[in-house]
Amino acid sequence: MLNNTQIEAPTWNLTSIFSNFESEDYKKAINEYIAGMDEIDSLLKYVKKFHSDSEFANWLANYITLSNKVGALEESLNAFAYSSYSTDTTNPVFLNNLSKLEELSLRTNAQSLSFQQILSENQQALSTFFTSFPQFEEYKYILQEELNDSRHRMSPPEEQLAEDLKRTGAAAWGRLHEQIISNLADKKTGKTFNEIRNLAYSPDAKIRRDSWQTEINLLKSMEIPIAAALNNLKGSTVILNKRRFWNEALDRALASSRMKMKTLEALITAIEESLPMWRKYLKLKAKILRTQNATAAPSKTEGLAFYDLFAPLPKAPQQDSYSTIKMEGWTFEEAQKYVIERFSSFSKDMGIFAEKAFQEKWIDAKVRKGKVGGAYCIDFPAHKVSRVLSNFTGTFSDVTTLAHELGHAYHHNCIVDKDYALSHYPMTLAETASIFAETIVMKDIISKTEGFDKACLVELHLQDSCQVLVDILCRFYFERSVFEKRKNAELSAEDFCHLMTKAQEKSYGSGLSEEKHPYMWAVKTHYYSPDLDFYNFPYAFGQLFAQGLYARYKEEGGSFAQTYKQLLANTGCQSCEDLCHQAGFDIESKNFWAEGIKLFAEELIHLEEYAAAL
Repeated sequence: MLNNTQIEAPTWNLTSIFSNFESEDYKKAINEYIAGMDEIDSLLKYVKKFHSDSEFANWLANYITLSNKVGALEESLNAFAYSSYSTDTTNPVFLNNLSKLEELSLRTNAQSLSFQQILSENQQALSTFFTSFPQFEEYKYILQEELNDSRHRMSPPEEQLAEDLKRTGAAAWGRLHEQIISNLADKKTGKTFNEIRNLAYSPDAKIRRDSWQTEINLLKSMEIPIAAALNNLKGSTVILNKRRFWNEALDRALASSRMKMKTLEALITAIEESLPMWRKYLKLKAKILRTQNATAAPSKTEGLAFYDLFAPLPKAPQQDSYSTIKMEGWTFEEAQKYVIERFSSFSKDMGIFAEKAFQEKWIDAKVRKGKVGGAYCIDFPAHKVSRVLSNFTGTFSDVTTLAHELGHAYHHNCIVDKDYALSHYPMTLAETASIFAETIVMKDIISKTEGFDKACLVELHLQDSCQVLVDILCRFYFERSVFEKRKNAELSAEDFCHLMTKAQEKSYGSGLSEEKHPYMWAVKTHYYSPDLDFYNFPYAFGQLFAQGLYARYKEEGGSFAQTYKQLLANTGCQSCEDLCHQAGFDIESKNFWAEGIKLFAEELIHLEEYAAAL
């Protein structure tokens, strides 16, 4: 059983993975990694011309087996380096090791290019390979994916140079952004940037508005280096995409998401058609806050101020409640108990998994200077475990974030016994498990409350879903416009603010007041990764696909848990369309996505009834 004496948010235990960067176990792993790459080089250099399809089939089986072993070790080493760095971004030891591993990974990139070339030259022998080695049947999709990707490559020397330069170019700009944000602090209060952002959830209207203003002032003070980082990152992507024969950055993002343009168009259209409903929700929330004198300042419009997007509903003295759930003041111990309980209600397997994650200290939740903001889950495939980073301050939103990230970790747990090459699922499907886990938590709490508390939770679910759909649409619009502009010109902080404001107006529309957030481009870390262009629509995909899965669970009951586990296990070797088709969903149809959005319209009706009674 768990030791439930822990009250404060914990830091994680990485020593069960590697003791430290100077330890014998870490050095041994590095040596094994280098030796494995040497073996792969030998396999690749051996190749001149295969005398028969059978000879190629044997070679391919050996290559896949070896690359699986080396790939899992490489990802675990990089995960250890980044996990260490992300909790102390100015530590020179962590920075140096991250850089060393990036340098070592250049060999992997070169090997991948050589493999694609060999595979392309011998693709006619693949039928012999699958006949001779039926155990590799699941590799059909990903080997075809390798062939498709090979058509978007420069020459091997050019690709190798691009990867080498990325370390001191795009990747370095991304790290600069992380270091700036993680070390920003308000001189007046001493609060870190992430602590200031968390004040957006405060019940005090003045605190919310003041923290919003402080946040904007801090970002403005660093707008030149942050804008330089984003400008050069996107500029690098534009140049490389052209040389790699991608028409648009979005085309590459769709390929990496294993998703068709038709599916994305159906998704975006469904969200756009739902915007009037979301604007109605935002205006309703603004009205409730004004009715209860819980907004920081009067507005010229009916819209909600940006700093009130995450405001909790205010409680009037005469309002009744029935709930044991609170919106803030959670201890980590309480969050831990609740998440385990909710996961267990869905499946015993998921509950046992969550208990293990807490017991073995997989989670770093303590807010501190030098630690990156937000939350993430990172996997260590060679060790068959994950780690979760969050910034826990005691709000209920932090509890749902914890469930979200543990949902990611459970996804990895379901796929961890597959071959390493079959364990890589696209961003779209990666968000499904996390949002499904969140949904389990939210639906349970809503069902256990009445009166004011139920209204609060319904509003919180609408609030979160509005972010996943409307704000994600805003980010999509913004990033698309950045790529369009960056093709022809350098972009400044003023340009980025202008594009962000336009994106907010197009997505939020009249739902937001004149008090917006033109610097949101400087906050979202996903914009600053050279390998994660358009890391926005996968969240919307995951949100609505998870809604569909949850509806299936309510229909089928406990037996669905095994279906769900198997679906997650298959996410590494199929396209989104094929996987979803197996689950009974036509995701190329706008109607599929619209059906998921209808569930939020039903929740809005409840909130309207609550507001009418004020």
